[in-house]
Amino acid sequence: MFTLSFPDGSKRDYDAPITGLELANSISKSLAKKAIAIKRNGRLDDLAAALGEDCNVEIVTRDSDEALELIRHDAAHIMAEAVQTLFPGTQVTIGPVIENGFYYDFAREEPFHLEDLAKIEAQMRKIVQKNAPFTLEIWDRDEAVAWFKERGEDYKAELIEALPEGEEVRIYRQGEWLDLCLGPHLPSTAKIGTSFKLLKLAGAYWRGDSRNPMLQRIYGTAWRNDSELKTYLRNLEEAEKRDHRKLGREMDLFHFQEEGPGSVFWHPKGWTLFQQLIGYMRRRQHGAGYVEVNSPDMLDKSLWVTSGHWEKFGENMFTTTTPDEREFALKPMNCPGHVQIFKNGLKSYRDLPMKLAEFGKVHRYEPSGALHGLMRVRHFTQDDAHIFCAEDQITAECVKVNDLIISIYHDFGFDDVRVKFSDRPEKRVGSDEVWDRSEAALKHAIDKAGVKWTLNPGEGAFYGPKLEYVLRDAIGRDWQLGTLQVDLNLPGRLGAFFITPEGEKHTPVMLHQANFGSLERFAGILIEHHAGRMPLWLAPVQVVVATIVSEADDYGRKVLEALDKAGIRTEIDLRNEKINYKVREHSMAKVPAILVCGMREAQEGTISVRRLGQKYQKVMPLAEAIAALVAEATPPDLRED
Repeated sequence: MFTLSFPDGSKRDYDAPITGLELANSISKSLAKKAIAIKRNGRLDDLAAALGEDCNVEIVTRDSDEALELIRHDAAHIMAEAVQTLFPGTQVTIGPVIENGFYYDFAREEPFHLEDLAKIEAQMRKIVQKNAPFTLEIWDRDEAVAWFKERGEDYKAELIEALPEGEEVRIYRQGEWLDLCLGPHLPSTAKIGTSFKLLKLAGAYWRGDSRNPMLQRIYGTAWRNDSELKTYLRNLEEAEKRDHRKLGREMDLFHFQEEGPGSVFWHPKGWTLFQQLIGYMRRRQHGAGYVEVNSPDMLDKSLWVTSGHWEKFGENMFTTTTPDEREFALKPMNCPGHVQIFKNGLKSYRDLPMKLAEFGKVHRYEPSGALHGLMRVRHFTQDDAHIFCAEDQITAECVKVNDLIISIYHDFGFDDVRVKFSDRPEKRVGSDEVWDRSEAALKHAIDKAGVKWTLNPGEGAFYGPKLEYVLRDAIGRDWQLGTLQVDLNLPGRLGAFFITPEGEKHTPVMLHQANFGSLERFAGILIEHHAGRMPLWLAPVQVVVATIVSEADDYGRKVLEALDKAGIRTEIDLRNEKINYKVREHSMAKVPAILVCGMREAQEGTISVRRLGQKYQKVMPLAEAIAALVAEATPPDLRED
């Protein structure tokens, strides 16, 4: 006899094994019709899987959040069958579920073309209509290798050969077609529905290694219903319009080039935006008691070995060996440098908490295929901060950091902020006892701050647990930005200590803090969140003065001078062009306000104010217009309530 426990707290005893479908039928016929899988002790499994021992079990329906993962998983299999049906001789390799969809990598001599996607999609719909059941088969490892090799599926055979000898091989069959897969799957092909679409083609190296053959990747998306699919495709179209790389060109903010892969060439307007971010953060940190420091970009390898970064990040660090045969590394982060600053000179308990902040340039090797505009670079600036404190100060300091981070995001227009608690990773430094204390302290702090959080298991830093701050942007995308980490390991590894009231040496706690994280990435997110239409206080060019006729140029120059004196970032357009042309051009560049002046405005001392996105302009006295612009251009942290 065994007992099944259900989410509502009820329990049922059974004398013989029962499948998920039989279980759903025993509860209600309507539930059985909706059922697509089960969760056994929190893990998804096939509806046909047998339950035969004590466990927690849940019936998964198509309305469940877990349904999306299964639908996309099955869609990848169905796409692979469709490709091999339409293009015989194509090898299938790996096809995982990804955020919002799936992909499959194929080995084929001839390239796929965009017009092929519609053909593959049509074939997928035929497979769905067949309603073929997904059935699990267990094969012998060696027999599976031989079977796939015989059919020219060398990549699948390689995957199976990598398994330990004697290990069983899980094969899922959908009608006559089959694939190597761990599962689980929906009961049949029809269960995925028809709310899917193939999106694009890309290249990908086998197993992500540039030394291996190049494969062809097909991306797709799949949803529970047509409404969800339409919403996603609409958001995808909106995301393309908001692409910071496209807007960066239109707004003349930055560019990239092959001679500096993953490094940003900031143009004057882009650098102005960047400096606004730094200025804002510098003021907020100063107000919170941080002092700004600067640590070297390059440090001896021995320091990175001692800190533990070499073992964890060594393969992603840029290194150089000097003529005297010393090996150095460009810093991938600022933490060890800040410990050195703390260590310089004797520190006592009276000096704690000590808050150090730096806009530090860091360097990390990212594969070429992973680089993505400002979002993924090799050379970037972190708004790093570290708080050195005693253990009994952890809670109070973490609460302050949390409140600071949340308020910063609100100032930039992000009101939907989620917090994830990431606990100890498998690869880490320090004892379990130290990790227990670190995790308990951070959980206590976030609970005291009154912030709801979700668990992100195993994703902590290698030296301590962390909070991750996730922002949701204007079109519903999530971005992980700031972090707060409690570290009871790194200061001790690097020999940091302070003197207690009893005159004893004691290792400080180190709180690692990043608000923006990467300033480059945050700039990219801001551009996309606002679709390039930055708030006036952030806009690189806040105002353009545009004259209608050349006779008004002198008045235009006076307007420019008055705006400059008021601290407004202003440009003037005196070109001999029609005013509609000028307005259209500056609107394309996302200038928030265009002040138009002709002879009438010059005679009356007024100005016509045209705001970005508005069809009409408003005529105002010049002094009144400037006062309104100054108030709006004041950064949120400097405004009077």
